[in-house]
Amino acid sequence: MNDIDVLISEVGPRDGLQNVARRMATPAKLAWIDALHAAGLREIELASFVPARLLPQMADAAELVSHACTLPGLTAMALVPNLRGAEAALAAGAHKLTVPVSASPAHSLANVRKSPAQMVDELRSIAALRRERAPQTRLEVGLSTAFGCSLQGAVPEDEVLVLAEALAEAGADEVGLSDTTGMANPAQVRRLFTRLRAALGERAGAAHMHNTRGLGLANCLAAFEAGVRSFDASQGGLGGCPFAPGASGNVATEDLIFMFEAMGQRTGVDLEALQAARAALQAGLPGEPLYGMLPAAGLPRDFVYANGRRPAVAAGAAHG
Repeated sequence: MNDIDVLISEVGPRDGLQNVARRMATPAKLAWIDALHAAGLREIELASFVPARLLPQMADAAELVSHACTLPGLTAMALVPNLRGAEAALAAGAHKLTVPVSASPAHSLANVRKSPAQMVDELRSIAALRRERAPQTRLEVGLSTAFGCSLQGAVPEDEVLVLAEALAEAGADEVGLSDTTGMANPAQVRRLFTRLRAALGERAGAAHMHNTRGLGLANCLAAFEAGVRSFDASQGGLGGCPFAPGASGNVATEDLIFMFEAMGQRTGVDLEALQAARAALQAGLPGEPLYGMLPAAGLPRDFVYANGRRPAVAAGAAHG
C-alpha cells in the first residue's frame, strides 16, 4: 500500500450480484471488471465458488477469476465456503481466498449448515490445502454477523473475539469483521475493531459495512479511526441485506472513495473513471436499482484528490 493510504476492495461482482435475481451475462461482467480495474481498483472479489445449481449467478466463477488474473496489479479474490470451493478457486488461479464464517451460530447453520466451530475446522483444512498447492495465495476470513444477527439478536463481543483468535490460529492471514445485517453503530464498530486489533495485531483485517439503516459511512469512519485501512464496498450499493424499504445493503463504492479522498486519504481510484464502470454495470443489468449519493450529486467544483490532482472535467455538483 505504498502509493495508497486506504485499500478499497470491490465486492460487487460477488456480494452484489449474488443478491440480484437476474443473471448478468459473462461478457457484461468482464466489461464491468475491466472498467473497475481501469478506474484504479486493485482488489476485486469476483465470485463465489459454489455449485451453480445453488447460485446460477456464480456459474462463471472460474472464467472471471482467470480473466482477472490477466489484469496488471489486480488481486483476484474469490469467496470459498468450503474445501471444495477452495480447490476450484485455487485451480482458477485466485490470488486471495475469503472464507465466510459467522459469529452467530444461528446464522452459521442457516448460511453454511455448519457451526462456527465446524467452520474453524473447515478453515484449517483450507489453510493446509493452500500451503500445499499455492502458498503465495492469501487467506482471509470475513467474520459475518459480528455486530448482531437478525436470527439470534445480539452477538456477544467476547464470543466474536474468541472466534477471531481461533480463526487466526487455524491459518487465516487476516480476520475482518462484517456488519452482515446492517445492525452496527459507530461506537460499537470503534470498540470492537479496537479490541480485534489488540488481539490480532497485523492479522486484524477489513471492515465490511452495510448501509441498511443509513450508518454505512459512519461505521466505516469509526473503523478507520480504530486503525482499519482496508474496506469492502460494492459499486452502486449493489447487494447486501437490505431489510428497510428503499435502503441499500452494501456501502456504495463511489461514496466511500469520495469520503476518504475528501479526507486526504489516497485510495488510488479515479472517481470519474469509476462513473464509467457504473455505466458498464448498468448496461449489464438494465433497470436494476443502483444507489449512491455521489453519482447523483457529482463532485464539488473545488474537489481535489488526496494526491493533489484535480478532476479532468469540472464537476457539476451545485445541486441544492
